[in-house]
Amino acid sequence: MSREVAIVGAGPAGLAAARWLLAQGFEPVLLEAADGPGGQWRHDNPLSGVWPDMRTNTSRLVTRFSDLDYPPGTAVFPHNREVLAHLEAYAARFGIDQRLRTHATVERLERAPGGWRLAWREAGQAREQIFPRVVVASGRFNTPYAPEVPGLESFTGEVIHTFDYSGPEVFRGRRVAVAGGAISALEVACDMAMAGADVTIACRRQRYVVPKISGGVPIDSRFSRYGANAGETLPADELARRLKAWLLRHGGDPARHGAPAPADDPREAGAALSQYFLGLVAEGRIAARPWMSRIEGERIAFADGAQEPFDAIVWGTGFELRIPFLSDEIRQVLDMDGQHIDLADFTFHPQLEGLAFLGMIPQTGPYFPVLELQARWLAYAWGGACPAPSAEHMAEGLAEYRRARSGPLIQPMHAVAMRFARLAGVEPDPSDSPGIARALLFGPLTAAAFRLTGPDALPDAKEVIAREGVIHGTADGAAFTAEEQGLVRELAAASSDPKVKAWAGLL
Repeated sequence: MSREVAIVGAGPAGLAAARWLLAQGFEPVLLEAADGPGGQWRHDNPLSGVWPDMRTNTSRLVTRFSDLDYPPGTAVFPHNREVLAHLEAYAARFGIDQRLRTHATVERLERAPGGWRLAWREAGQAREQIFPRVVVASGRFNTPYAPEVPGLESFTGEVIHTFDYSGPEVFRGRRVAVAGGAISALEVACDMAMAGADVTIACRRQRYVVPKISGGVPIDSRFSRYGANAGETLPADELARRLKAWLLRHGGDPARHGAPAPADDPREAGAALSQYFLGLVAEGRIAARPWMSRIEGERIAFADGAQEPFDAIVWGTGFELRIPFLSDEIRQVLDMDGQHIDLADFTFHPQLEGLAFLGMIPQTGPYFPVLELQARWLAYAWGGACPAPSAEHMAEGLAEYRRARSGPLIQPMHAVAMRFARLAGVEPDPSDSPGIARALLFGPLTAAAFRLTGPDALPDAKEVIAREGVIHGTADGAAFTAEEQGLVRELAAASSDPKVKAWAGLL
């Protein structure tokens, strides 16, 4: 069989797929609609929702791949242009840029004898080829979703989605209603309020809100190996109690800042990330309201009975899942709709051999380490470095996903990362590296934290993990705090996993 693999998309997922497929001896061809790699991080990409001054909401350590760091002096939360430069340098480092076909818009993917037929238009010319394997890495967040509100068609002002937001200047001095409670809505609301817009934010449910950095440490260090194992082991109600305490400790009670009170259970309320939102609410620079009930001309009525005139509405209401080039047959097999796609481990389907999906994961938290792990597992499974998933495994994975369809789909990053690490055979045992055990258990799940063992282990992985193991609570990177010791002992006692039980011996 030919080793050629078509990859649709050259964003972070497509680049990671190409890098690891190359390492397994495959010949990837990347089809990218824009004029270079980067995906969402490339401004000239028509599917990019990045605005000119946007910075990452995840810290530098977890907004990169394990093979390449940012230049010295890069901020903790890099500018979007720095992320694009990182991705371009990554593509050049592994020769991926030489395999990239730009201005190549995929129009159709369908089953064909010997593989999968891709039809695309490249620089105005229609092209078609059958590939034995195809990776769809075209992105999950490129089709904005806007809900229906009674009377919306009568609104006399401007209406946009955060996806189309280009900066706060045009909103200075205007009355703006931002709809939504997740990170994009909060970040855009803050951006406009600090530039002089009169901002009201409307949410269906008030979330708990935590800053991007707390106590000098990026909040995304919460996504840890300990957290993933605790989520698999401890009672759900106890985890929710601890999560609420953690959210209040780092972000505070939204109601005390002047926002609506969130539900007591954080599983019902949800959580969002924003460095400035609650402070701006407390200062009266952002007004927080419940959801919109009706719109009449310039006036918006809210569920609490308030009515106010506005000049603009900005939807921060998320995205629909759309992969428009898939054939009807593929779409039916995947049982796709605007939010769901039936895949085992977010990657494969047993009826679609030779076809894989990367980056379609509904998760909260940093994506880069997860994308690298998913790409490694895919490449190892196809290349033979680890066992390919069996039909039974995929059937169980599909059943697991279908059971979850009726409930919340969002997965915490640490749970997804651990899933792929185990599948790829690269999850380290902290007991084998006691000198960096604390960094492995409670430090951030950087991509390098999975280069310690298994295929493609790095010789300096321990030094990198120790350096990147930024953790709340102590300046000594090796010594467990008293609280951490208690958490480890409790989890070791409750777990049936011998590796987790061995953690207690590290204290």
